[in-house]
Amino acid sequence: MPTTQSKSDPITESVQGAADRVSELHEKAIAQSKKASEAYLSSYEQAVVTLADQYEKATSATNVEWIVSIGSLQAGATREIARAYTSAVREFVS
Repeated sequence: MPTTQSKSDPITESVQGAADRVSELHEKAIAQSKKASEAYLSSYEQAVVTLADQYEKATSATNVEWIVSIGSLQAGATREIARAYTSAVREFVS
């Protein structure tokens, strides 16, 4: 009975090695993209909240009650929308 001897095929090994490297690079790219997305979203959220805070502060400086009230409402809505937006995108990206 003849025995079959498994020989390693250099082409198959080369292709498999390349596929493994590509897969590894792909996983690294995904991880780096998630880090970059989180950094972008955090920066965006912080910028919008800071802008809303400054807007509210500016309207408070007028000492006109209805302007202060509207400015506070707009700033609060802006903060909530920015936080909801970034939260939804974070959930989508993860």
